[in-house]
Amino acid sequence: MNTQTDNTRTRALRLGVAGPVGTGKSSVVATLCRSLRHEFQIGVITNDIYTDEDARFLRAEGVLPVERIRAVETGACPHTAIRDDVTMNLLAVEDLEKDFAPLDIVLIESGGDNLTATFSPSLVDAQIFVIDVAGGGDVARKGGPGIGRADLLIVNKVDLGEHVDVDVEQMLKDARAARAGAPVLAHSKKYPDTEKALCDWVRHLHEAHVNGTHVPTDPGPMAPHFHATEDGGYIHRHGDEAHPHVHR
Repeated sequence: MNTQTDNTRTRALRLGVAGPVGTGKSSVVATLCRSLRHEFQIGVITNDIYTDEDARFLRAEGVLPVERIRAVETGACPHTAIRDDVTMNLLAVEDLEKDFAPLDIVLIESGGDNLTATFSPSLVDAQIFVIDVAGGGDVARKGGPGIGRADLLIVNKVDLGEHVDVDVEQMLKDARAARAGAPVLAHSKKYPDTEKALCDWVRHLHEAHVNGTHVPTDPGPMAPHFHATEDGGYIHRHGDEAHPHVHR
């Protein structure tokens, strides 16, 4: 797809995909690549703490040429590299765009994290947050900046509702209430109509990006929280500017 205006090309749309572990982020990325690769020039950056597992999954699925799928190993909590210091990801995105110019869309998949993880607006133009039915019907009610204010909330694996005793319609109702009218998409890779709806949303987003009518918004910072080692000897705080380290 060629998106040029007065011989000046619009920079690729950078779309983040975040959410807790196991919600199906890689599957969502795979769906977008597989369905849109004939319309758009696409690249992917994945994030994992110590591995390139998600990148290897996407390469094995054959959704894009393997060289267009690159991995960032964050070495720390995934949100650190998508929110606190985006340097590693930003460099990876810029290298990908340079090597395969012109790209239309770069998908940036976060490593699995908690409900507060969001992308910095200095890294992405828009973001999708993914939760899933198997994670529990109450997840949408728990809220957080990703659920409440990402550009799109996906409630994934809706086909599993009856198998995990979750009222999917109530979960979707809770999700819509948490988002005050912002879009919520019920999704399952087993339901082609939901995959089409996802791809249509991305098509509209890309069009708005090219036309200059999409305004990136910041879902807001993470709520302060702590991570401690098992022996309690080290705590690293996230969610404020200082990120203090407390040794005990």
